[in-house]
Amino acid sequence: MTVPVAVAMLGDGESAVAAAVDSHPTLVLVRRCVDLAEALALAQAGVVALVVVSDQPRLNRAVLADFSAAGVAVVAVGTNPAAVRELSGLGIENVASADADASTIADLAASVALALAPLVLPPRQRAPNDGHGGVVIAVWGPTGAPGRTTLAVNIAAECADAEGDALVVDVDTYGGAVAQALGLLDEAPGIAALARASLHGSLTDDVVWRHLQSVSPGFKVLSGITRADRWPELSRSALEDIWPLLRKHNRVTVVDCGFSIAQDEDAIYDTRAPQRNGATLSALENADVIVVVGTSEPLGIQRLVQASAELDSVVSVTCPRIIVANRVRSSVAGSNPESAIADALARYSGIERVWMVPYDGKSCDAATLAGQTLRERVPRSVARRGIRSVAKAAVEIAHSASEPLPSPRESARAEVPALTD
Repeated sequence: MTVPVAVAMLGDGESAVAAAVDSHPTLVLVRRCVDLAEALALAQAGVVALVVVSDQPRLNRAVLADFSAAGVAVVAVGTNPAAVRELSGLGIENVASADADASTIADLAASVALALAPLVLPPRQRAPNDGHGGVVIAVWGPTGAPGRTTLAVNIAAECADAEGDALVVDVDTYGGAVAQALGLLDEAPGIAALARASLHGSLTDDVVWRHLQSVSPGFKVLSGITRADRWPELSRSALEDIWPLLRKHNRVTVVDCGFSIAQDEDAIYDTRAPQRNGATLSALENADVIVVVGTSEPLGIQRLVQASAELDSVVSVTCPRIIVANRVRSSVAGSNPESAIADALARYSGIERVWMVPYDGKSCDAATLAGQTLRERVPRSVARRGIRSVAKAAVEIAHSASEPLPSPRESARAEVPALTD
């Protein structure tokens, strides 16, 4: 049995490698491709099982992810020692040395080909936190502006106060506003810079630190894209290597996600297509706990019920979640809004625990106008008290999902310690 191979190399050595592959007893040369796009088309069409590439400008993690998604193995050939290091930095496991001859490269391709059958990709799974890094908290909610950014920013601020270190990251590809909420300049989005470095295999600790903005001692920000049309910069494959580094350097990382988790690209395109929601999906898949936020009015509760079911289809149900009803007030939920909201969610979605954030428009407006968090601007706000409870619960759950959760209703009845300025 022979393995179909495509060669997509630049430079003088391409002819010799193609000939060596074609003459190898376990390989068959299907196509000598003029570029990576042609090789990727063959891979997605199921024509080849392995592709031999060289270092070239358009080779990055996104392209490698496309080959992986098609179930095609990659063997790389470096034209010089520096190129070999760059190819290895991209995550390619099988890289031929710069001085390897054509027959050696063909033998390497053959050894990789022996391990190809069956070509079944394992399902994407969230990498568990091994306890040696920080935790990741994803803040997500349905359409309708339920307060995702407000919660993300203030949860991070409360974690920075309690844990001594926290980072808030903006991956909203529709309307990211973390930088604006904190009164920061957003001319150079940090998350986009890290994504570019990740794609080209040059993401290091120094690159991460260079793009973090400090808001206050222990509280940092990684700003999001400035325009919605820049969403292709935040590809799913580019973000996958960012989360481990953020865990490494931060005790708590809070991620402000976009509202949509649809994967319509699979239905629209015959081939693999870029995902506008890939950044949000990546954050949700890598989170230790997901904070799901919705508003307290009837339409907001309906959207929250639907969103919880939608989330089950894209994220493992074993990932812990905190359900938050935001802007809770009697004018839209009756004389006892906490009980009404909790009963509605329990009846229609089976949600047993709900954290309540009271409506405090005056305090939130003051914080927004000043570009500050509630902790900084209005430390005695009732909204801040609710968000602080959410932050505490999220960190506790992320650290130990097996521990029993406190009942929000019991917590609400318990005496709350006085907040200090």
